[in-house]
Amino acid sequence: MAGSAAKRKSDFSTLPKTKSRKPRGSGGPGPTRGVSKEIERIDHLFYTYADSSSGMIDPEGIETLCSHLEVPHTDARILMLAWKMGCEKQGYFTLDEWRSGLKALRADSISKLKKAFPELVQEVTRPSNFQDFYPYAFRYCLTEDKKKCIEIPVACELLNLVLGLQFRSQVDKLVNYLKYQSEYKVINMDQWMGFLRFCNEINFPSLDNYDSDLAWPLILDNFVEWLRENKS
Repeated sequence: MAGSAAKRKSDFSTLPKTKSRKPRGSGGPGPTRGVSKEIERIDHLFYTYADSSSGMIDPEGIETLCSHLEVPHTDARILMLAWKMGCEKQGYFTLDEWRSGLKALRADSISKLKKAFPELVQEVTRPSNFQDFYPYAFRYCLTEDKKKCIEIPVACELLNLVLGLQFRSQVDKLVNYLKYQSEYKVINMDQWMGFLRFCNEINFPSLDNYDSDLAWPLILDNFVEWLRENKS
């Protein structure tokens, strides 16, 4: 999911804009004195990484943040952090997004943010939350406003990132197929969501409950046909 902020990359520090969404963990009663101090520390941490001209943490700032967190900038946890903040523009964290996310994680320092990652991973991988995170990850990879598809290489990288731990065998086969086939150059949201449904519902590797007469995206029909041909 390194380089300067001006250089476009295919990792998650430079993937652009998503639909507007309300940051998770926002709201609640007005700040007490203790909460105000916490917000001050969260703000101070923000400005450690923010670009002075834009007032946001940009891709270069995110790389520095990742270095301090001791995680690669392509790590799934950075994508999860963006989801937790409700980030709207890919590769950029605003102050409001930063406040909402870190307050919800009770993290006003780098050490606390590191310690919050296991809990964040547990939160994201709960089925109800993952149903929101999974399409968010797709939208996060759209490189232009109003774009509706992602290129096959990006889709393969993203599948490994968001589904690889849960469905390693399925993802490996699907990525191999996507790289092998030449009919599809991009993946749309319907196909993307179909991949998750396939992993959740279809017996693998037997495929004995896959019915091509049901409403599966055609790319999955082709994938299953390819699997069966290669098995025989």
